[in-house]
Amino acid sequence: MFCGGCGSSTTATPASRKRADPRPSDTTIIQPLPPRSTVISVPFWPAGPNEPAAAPAEALRTRYTLQFSTGETVSVRGTGLIGRRPLPQPTETFDHLIQITDPGRSVSKSHLEFGQHDGEFWVNDRFSGNGTVVLQAPASAVRCEPGQRYPVARGSIVEIGDQHFVLR
Repeated sequence: MFCGGCGSSTTATPASRKRADPRPSDTTIIQPLPPRSTVISVPFWPAGPNEPAAAPAEALRTRYTLQFSTGETVSVRGTGLIGRRPLPQPTETFDHLIQITDPGRSVSKSHLEFGQHDGEFWVNDRFSGNGTVVLQAPASAVRCEPGQRYPVARGSIVEIGDQHFVLR
């Protein structure tokens, strides 16, 4: 039976209008993943079957240490990528892939590229979502333009999203 004025059902009640739950047995509770190592550095020069691991001649440059805000420390030479899940392009090769666990996801997957030129360390923002800032004393902060290399002196802080590292 329907009302002649408004067209609504005259026999319907709030209980009869309620739809049935399409997933009555779905009570899955998703637990957060256990924490894992904060920073992982993977060297990219595989050794032969009977040879000790050795870096290519280009990577035998000045050694730098990156002290991350997460407490991890990574020693690097040559080039590398830093991010939540750094992945080089098909035509690129790097000496290091440094993975940072960032629960807030402020660090992009491939956030930052680094390397050396004439013994000077440089960084290059890889068009990240939250950008890269270099803090060098006594100068003010420099926001890195994506695709450009910026020299970084020892003792400087490089901010990547909500994380940062100190170059030693």
